[in-house]
Amino acid sequence: MSAPRRCQALAAERASAEEGPVRAAQVGLSRRTLLASLAGCGAAALLSPAGAAPRGHTMQIDFRGTRYLHRWSKNGQHEFTPESEPDLKRWNDMLTLNVHEATGNGEQLADVANRVLANYQRAGKILVTRSTPRTAAKPAEHLIVAVLGTPGLLEAVFARCLLHDGAGMIAVASHRVYGQAVGPQMSEWLKANGPAVEQALMAWNGLPPPSALKALPHS
Repeated sequence: MSAPRRCQALAAERASAEEGPVRAAQVGLSRRTLLASLAGCGAAALLSPAGAAPRGHTMQIDFRGTRYLHRWSKNGQHEFTPESEPDLKRWNDMLTLNVHEATGNGEQLADVANRVLANYQRAGKILVTRSTPRTAAKPAEHLIVAVLGTPGLLEAVFARCLLHDGAGMIAVASHRVYGQAVGPQMSEWLKANGPAVEQALMAWNGLPPPSALKALPHS
């Protein structure tokens, strides 16, 4: 049977509080394996380019009162971290903008969102899925929140799938917690920050156009 044409996020689900803290063992893929599995649909991955970001990348974007600088771009994926976090080997917060130039309507966007959801389901723990229906003024959008991880870290990802200036885009806000057995720490961060990040991401109207992202220096 073929995959449903509408995003699975239409059936919203939130992890029950009774499940307790996020457990690192639930999301134990290696960084390299996870990168390979998520790259095909443009989802944020747990492996960033090694080393500090190259100099001379000048695009800046603001999100939740923090200024993020462009650090790295390749194959439609563009990564930004706060000014104080230039090292892409170890960061706490990141914005990733994935552009899908061939995605131009709601049905195609739903297919992209379903692929992101499926990859997150394989790689980690889904916390939230939600879709906002299409209106006369705005196409449908989809939100996926998950926790991914490796033995040395957990990463919360908030992925907004939308149509933006004629192309599909996945805007991902990520937060990392480093160390062993950091599930309780991640759970506390999500409790304190998760709803605010979701709201800010879905309301964010400062996304750069795909044409500006395409003009950035690429690796």
